[in-house]
Amino acid sequence: MYSQINEPQQRLAKDFIKVTIINDTIENIVWYIILGVLFYLDHMLEWKEWIGWVLISIAIISVIASIWSFISPFLVYKNWRYDVSEEFVQLKSGAIREDHHLIPMTKIQAVSTVQGPLLKKYGLCTISIKTIGTSHTIPALPKEAAVELRNQIAAFAKIKEVE
Repeated sequence: MYSQINEPQQRLAKDFIKVTIINDTIENIVWYIILGVLFYLDHMLEWKEWIGWVLISIAIISVIASIWSFISPFLVYKNWRYDVSEEFVQLKSGAIREDHHLIPMTKIQAVSTVQGPLLKKYGLCTISIKTIGTSHTIPALPKEAAVELRNQIAAFAKIKEVE
């Protein structure tokens, strides 16, 4: 008999939204500087006319992507859930297309915490879970909770491996 698997309930840290928006803003600024240099070179070097139209198309797509980058963190935060039991790590995400992953503890090969400069500033960590074929992450958890969860997953994975 199969036991009932409940929907995951644990949420990401609220600062996930702030960190993601800051990160996306930095990426957008760098991208727009590169795009600006390309427009300048197109103007100064008088490249072929079609290159200017391609750059304009890229700029329009970039503006739309930038607007989306300020909306998506709210959707991700609202819809991202995780849970850990002795048998599985459950990950659920997606506002439009829902992804629900059940990762058996017996398949987990490595689990680690990752902390970049922005995550460190806000006291957050991302958990990385590696299996034979894939890698999964639980983004932006408070550092203490992330370390505790990493250790719990490692312990459960080892228990299942020994049995």
